[in-house]
Amino acid sequence: MIVVGLGGMGSAAAAQAASRGKRVLGIEQFQPAHDQGSSHGKSRVIRLAYFEDPAYVPLLRRAYEVWRRLEEQSGRQLLQITGGLMIGTPDSEVVAGSLRSAREHHLDHEVLDAAQIHARFPPLTPAAGLVALFEHEAGVVFPEEAIRAHLDAAADRGAHVHFDERVDGWDVASSGTVTVRTSRGRYESERLILAPGAWAAELFKIDWLPLEVEPQQLHWFEPSGGAAPFMPDRFPIYIWDISNGIQFYGFPADADDRVKVAFFRSKVKGEPAMRDALRACIPALADGALKETVSCRYTLTPDQHFVIGHHPEFGNVVIASPCSGHGYKFASVIGEILADLAIDGATRHPIALFAPERFR
Repeated sequence: MIVVGLGGMGSAAAAQAASRGKRVLGIEQFQPAHDQGSSHGKSRVIRLAYFEDPAYVPLLRRAYEVWRRLEEQSGRQLLQITGGLMIGTPDSEVVAGSLRSAREHHLDHEVLDAAQIHARFPPLTPAAGLVALFEHEAGVVFPEEAIRAHLDAAADRGAHVHFDERVDGWDVASSGTVTVRTSRGRYESERLILAPGAWAAELFKIDWLPLEVEPQQLHWFEPSGGAAPFMPDRFPIYIWDISNGIQFYGFPADADDRVKVAFFRSKVKGEPAMRDALRACIPALADGALKETVSCRYTLTPDQHFVIGHHPEFGNVVIASPCSGHGYKFASVIGEILADLAIDGATRHPIALFAPERFR
């Protein structure tokens, strides 16, 4: 089996397939856990009360289980549970959608008004009338650590992983044999998993699949007044809907006392826009020194749901992502799904929402 792309999804798929005794070749055009795509930035949100659609919740429950198992196997910390706030007006997508998922799946949660949000988490200063869903099991996934853990797991089970090797193309012969052409040579296999992230439009070879690559910026601020109120034992992850289709998200302070924030699937960019959004919501960050800005790339679908399934023309080719900016938390279970599809031809997990054919 060949896996193209060893970022969040591909590294997980390689580990899963190798763990089932399959011969696996993974090919990555950059170095392990690189910063050229969308699986970097030191932290990613993980949450259960999923405002995008309640259909994601069963996958999230399994994702937590597989992340925990990988932590035990690797000895690395991959998750940090901090609790999470989904903030906005009661009828905002972030709040109403999260509450729908929480109720439908009986998730442990609270609804807080603006005064309660500020009292519990003093750096946050929501205006009167805003509310938040608070869930206790939300937190952080560390993506670079998780990719390395998956790559180690794959290699430990016999997978061969190639880095700094660009895939130039692939074909399927009438016999069903897949040939992958790279900057170093040619490889043949009975099965292929494509998890190329921002290079999906080029490598999927599906003309009617509407994909858009959108640059995003991640910012780290040093809070004015110090980082103590932002420490992970007292400050949660959050997504804040500030209306007009603009949302931003953030994390507790990291080991260097820096606090990461970013816009969520927004055309708004840059430090001035970020500070403007923070000024009324988290003044200590709006007034803090900017320590670092990092770029990443989301690959978006029009409905902002994932694309996961068999290639519409080739039954032995499986495609994964784009994840529209909210996929990394699922990487552990998506790896399981991709291995299921490639090896068994089907998966027990609910993935009908992600079928490529919905765009045909």
